[in-house]
Amino acid sequence: MLQKNNTASPEISGLFCDFLLQFYYSFITTNHLTKIGVFGYNTNMMKRKRRQDTRHVVYCITNSVTGDQYIGITVCGQQVQRALKIRIQKHVRRALTENKVWALCNSIREHGVESHTYGVLEFVRGRKPAHARERELIRTYSPALNSH
Repeated sequence: MLQKNNTASPEISGLFCDFLLQFYYSFITTNHLTKIGVFGYNTNMMKRKRRQDTRHVVYCITNSVTGDQYIGITVCGQQVQRALKIRIQKHVRRALTENKVWALCNSIREHGVESHTYGVLEFVRGRKPAHARERELIRTYSPALNSH
């Protein structure tokens, strides 16, 4: 019964709390959730499946002094220019800070960042098809900077 100040009486609150606790534990056991802390749940059994058809871009870096090229791929999603810019920056950072003896790194160190341009060759859906297409383009054109 409600008292004059619109709060539940202690008997009803106790019954309601018992009901909530009983519902809570039956919910946990039937939905295979394990409790972590007070409010969190471990939902490892109910993870979302990752998309397998993410958008990839096949790109080409060209040394404008020598004409040598590098073909690579990166995941781009919706922001193509941003993803491509980040990937190119990673190539440049690796060339300037790490002592890799890869052809692309040597070219960037020798001729400078300004002498390299990049562009999009094509878009591919899915990781496996993107890697297959990259290998096919490398096999077809044999770019000089793709050697490790």
